[in-house]
Amino acid sequence: MSDFFIFTFMNNRAEQLKAFERLLDIMDDLREKCPWDKKQTFQTLKHLTIEEVYELNDAISENDLPEIKKELGDLLLHIVFYSKIGSETNHFDIADVCNAICDKLIYRHPHIYSDTIATDEKTVKENWEKLKLKEGNKSVLGGVPKSLPAMVKAFRIQDKVKGVGFDWDHKEDVWAKVEEELQEFKEEVVSDNKEKQEQEFGDVLFALINYARFCNINPEEALNKTNQKFINRFTAMEHLIKKDNKQLGELPLKELDIYWNEVKKFEK
Repeated sequence: MSDFFIFTFMNNRAEQLKAFERLLDIMDDLREKCPWDKKQTFQTLKHLTIEEVYELNDAISENDLPEIKKELGDLLLHIVFYSKIGSETNHFDIADVCNAICDKLIYRHPHIYSDTIATDEKTVKENWEKLKLKEGNKSVLGGVPKSLPAMVKAFRIQDKVKGVGFDWDHKEDVWAKVEEELQEFKEEVVSDNKEKQEQEFGDVLFALINYARFCNINPEEALNKTNQKFINRFTAMEHLIKKDNKQLGELPLKELDIYWNEVKKFEK
């Protein structure tokens, strides 16, 4: 390693620590002097934090790097804010938060910080879940947040149990399960049992999400892209209808289909 590289690295680290200290100082000022910041609690910030995570997700999905930087800053502010509130009651501060995650990362990466051998991602994930159980977690699924959106939760559940070996061996078997669940749903639709229909429809979605996982597709991202595609097409269709001096709500479905297909032609 060259002296220049070492100097650059140390200089960058000093700048990073200086910037983080600046944020901590600003947080101290806001908590002491700003009427709004002084009133905030864990509970009042919670929904704002969730909103910030979704905004970061949007920026990442759009690969908007300046926006990603901005949203990461907003999220970091929330972490510092929660830590400041925790320090005021002597429960924890930002140092405790940082040290806790450092300790956890070191413990759960024995292939880096100890003598455990793990040469592939699969082994790393399996070790991670086993170590979590040793830490006192009563269930592999205990760490799945209750408030996650249903599709994200299903994906995380399946990924978690995979980490301890509870998974299908072949992608074809997973698709067979999709077809089986779909057939059961169709049967309940015929029987007109609404409660059973809901149950079987949930099973269809769960099986499809599982198959997406085997195809290395993130179902949440896939559905988000489809939603956006529909929004773009429908908005374009509205524009064409308006351009023709017609009213959307007054057109028959057959004519709407003509406009819809016209929009799809433009995409190609």
